[in-house]
Amino acid sequence: MDIFSTKKLEQVLTKIKTILEEHVYPLENNYINLPFSEVSDELNKIREIVKEKGLWNPHLSESHGGIGFNLVEFGQISELLGTSPYGHFCFNCNAPDIGNQELLLGNASDFIKEKYLEPLIKGEIHSCFSMTEPEFAGSNPVNMGTTAVKDEDHYIINGHKWFTTAADYASFAIVMANTNPEAESPYQKASMIIVPTDTEGFHLTRNISVMGEENDGYFSHAEIEYKDCKVPIKNLVGNEGEGFKLAQQRLGPGRIHHCMRWIGICERAFDLMCKRAASRSLAKGIKLGHKQTIQNWIAESRAEINASRYMVLHTAKKIDEVGAKEARMEISTIKFYVANVLMNVLDRAVQIHGALGITDDIILSFWYRHERGARIYDGPDEVHKTALAGKILKNYGLDIKK
Repeated sequence: MDIFSTKKLEQVLTKIKTILEEHVYPLENNYINLPFSEVSDELNKIREIVKEKGLWNPHLSESHGGIGFNLVEFGQISELLGTSPYGHFCFNCNAPDIGNQELLLGNASDFIKEKYLEPLIKGEIHSCFSMTEPEFAGSNPVNMGTTAVKDEDHYIINGHKWFTTAADYASFAIVMANTNPEAESPYQKASMIIVPTDTEGFHLTRNISVMGEENDGYFSHAEIEYKDCKVPIKNLVGNEGEGFKLAQQRLGPGRIHHCMRWIGICERAFDLMCKRAASRSLAKGIKLGHKQTIQNWIAESRAEINASRYMVLHTAKKIDEVGAKEARMEISTIKFYVANVLMNVLDRAVQIHGALGITDDIILSFWYRHERGARIYDGPDEVHKTALAGKILKNYGLDIKK
């Protein structure tokens, strides 16, 4: 019995699985090693099918054009969509759009909602989130060089960002910039401001090559220079000095989205692993799966995936019930734990496939390249482990910050 399932969820998962099997998975063999732009037309056709089936925006409430699932329910949808690199995109719940939608729904002005959020929810445009800077450690984001200086009724933004995912097909960026440099708390210096990507002074200098792959669109990570970008003050999201507060709101549910997507990847890799173990002959009458090491890898992977799923769904349940702030320890735990399970399972799957595993003939190498960053982005493993250990040790009378 699945304690996290509901009748409505089961019905929707069945419909989603049908779309994945009939339309999404078949695209992978022909397109997965090509630039995203070359498959976007095919994916947009699938997006229309998703809309027709009433499955668009499964993360949003019905009043905002979604299906009306809570975080626990959507987490399970995210796992299923994660079994294909195209899954989330086809259902309009792909990062960074999903995080930006949730951020703007809760904090944006009516002007921003009408101009930017509504077309984003409809899938008419895409967005990006511009925070990380190459000159400063991303693990301590209060150190930031980008500034937004008031000039009458505008901000003038100058700064240097990178790993701004999907910037090259985005209509706007949500930019973290220092607006209040004299604030007493370093966490009250930055604000979030919307910058249309066609603004003068917005310079996308390159899509960064990650492990030899540059790609474009949804699969790209851009380096951007903001040079005297002038945008209206009304493009401010929330209030000045609330940038880090809003970032934390965005990251809580966002880590659930990521972790469940990673579990979906694990399930797909696990399936490939087991099929290979059961079919690959080593000698007459001997398959890979007869070897104890392979059996160990399969057993360990199954246990780790199951453990990850229940850890993440318990965390999602706590967020649903008491909010992300009260679930900080659980969020830190799942972020580093599931990211490591992901890499363990992918590595075992690659190893079981031998030379085939490191080629682009199957999907494992794609995920190996794209998902190694899971242990770095949204806070590296080491930061989350330190934060978790610090909270635990404080209960034993030790403050590790002293």
